[in-house]
Amino acid sequence: MTSTVRTTGGTTEGRGLRGVAVIGLLLIVFGAILAVAGVVTWVTVANQLSAENITVSKDAAQFAGATVDTPWEAYAQAEVIQKHALEASGGKTYAELDQTDPKRTTVMTASFLRASLFTSVVAFGVALMAAALGVGFILVGFALRRVARRADVV
Repeated sequence: MTSTVRTTGGTTEGRGLRGVAVIGLLLIVFGAILAVAGVVTWVTVANQLSAENITVSKDAAQFAGATVDTPWEAYAQAEVIQKHALEASGGKTYAELDQTDPKRTTVMTASFLRASLFTSVVAFGVALMAAALGVGFILVGFALRRVARRADVV
């Protein structure tokens, strides 16, 4: 089976195929940047959490004793902090405690710590989403370039 190359020269069809190929290339470049940014963000957040030397409490439901450097460990530690704060406050949240209650400061600190850990969980999620979108853009870019190449050959 033989194929012939369609000479499109300056026709609208030729410019359209080149446009598809260029869009594909741009998607590949943008996807690579996004994927690398996602991986770098994940590693940065993991390193920053690890540098804090936070260890998941021994009474955690999962990951007890592990250094917090992943989203699931950060989430597990945040849950344990809430458990300890509720135990210390007799089951009351910060908003439920009287303003003069001395336990209010402990519960407030626990809330801040939980919020910080949850922020890292969100950062991990955004990093993963960026990396996955980057890979998706790369694949679509390669597909568009392949379609443009094949459409130029009859």
